[in-house]
Amino acid sequence: MSDSRTGRNAGNRARMVTVRLELARNPGFPEGAGDCGYEIRVPLDEGGHIDLAAFNADREACTVRRFWRGEEEQLGKLEHGRRGWAFSYGPGEEDDEPLYKLDSHALKVGEYVTIREYDGPTYTFRVARIV
Repeated sequence: MSDSRTGRNAGNRARMVTVRLELARNPGFPEGAGDCGYEIRVPLDEGGHIDLAAFNADREACTVRRFWRGEEEQLGKLEHGRRGWAFSYGPGEEDDEPLYKLDSHALKVGEYVTIREYDGPTYTFRVARIV
């Protein structure tokens, strides 16, 4: 049974995993790009949803690494607040990158996630692997 407030399934145990998101087909990237994306360390339940209780119990372990061809990688944290989920690379919200509808979407290989980068563009990413 799904709990829409937490984005997790009741009774499922969460496990900490690394989710690799790679740029999917987008304007300017007709074939996508495996060298543009994110690696997220996050607790997922058996259904692939972020377990909010596990996240709240160990927020410091929930990290993000942004990699993009020709740019330095960025390290940050996964954040959850009244606006939903976002990647944050420093204090304040100026550099935050919101993830759309992550409260209801499962992170499973082959699924898609939409992220608005802090400097404006919105891109779609494919879940490439989970380890």
